Amino acid sequence: MPSSKLTSMSSFVIPSGDVSVEQEIKRSRFITHAGRAQDRDQAEMFIREIRNQYPDARHVCWAYIAGAPNTTVTSMSDDGEPSGTAGRPMLNVLQHSGFGEIVVAVVRYFGGIKLGTGGLQRAYGGAVSAVLERLPSEPFVPSAVVMCECDFAHEAAVRKAVADHAGHISEVQYGARIRLEIILPCEQVETCRVLIGNHSSGAASFEMMETQSDS
Repeated sequence: MPSSKLTSMSSFVIPSGDVSVEQEIKRSRFITHAGRAQDRDQAEMFIREIRNQYPDARHVCWAYIAGAPNTTVTSMSDDGEPSGTAGRPMLNVLQHSGFGEIVVAVVRYFGGIKLGTGGLQRAYGGAVSAVLERLPSEPFVPSAVVMCECDFAHEAAVRKAVADHAGHISEVQYGARIRLEIILPCEQVETCRVLIGNHSSGAASFEMMETQSDS
């Protein structure tokens, strides 16, 4: 039977590429970069790369959601701006955008005119809104890792069933029987399991290993 977790996953939108937008507000330059971050390590690597691109920048403020929109794996930084004027409004925009697995970094070059607390909050929040309008996106499809063990006679049928259910085989081990590590969309797991069972007359095993979920 399918895991209850498979039926509880909701879809969301993720970045399908990187993009940057530059704005000028009261002579200050705001250069905003956005990209995908599947986990905290990827988000922090993205931020480091932006810092390396702008070594002379006084502020590189950032925010990320390293998972689904409702995840607790989030973080932000004002990077020297007054507390609460950069990272918080940036993260707030992300959390209301419908995006998940996303990181944004805003590089600011001061233009000589102070923006004030409210002005900074609007500028940083607006910078993120602007980059999201340009950011390419695609739906996130929750997937599952499944281990299938079958006889050699059923390998071709298993491979066809996986392909017909929008999955792919990530690893194969040959021994007395064949062990195939399969990646499938969660919504396709049960129908694929039933089909493989029918093709093999129940001889093939089908074990859920893990899910790449939205929690």
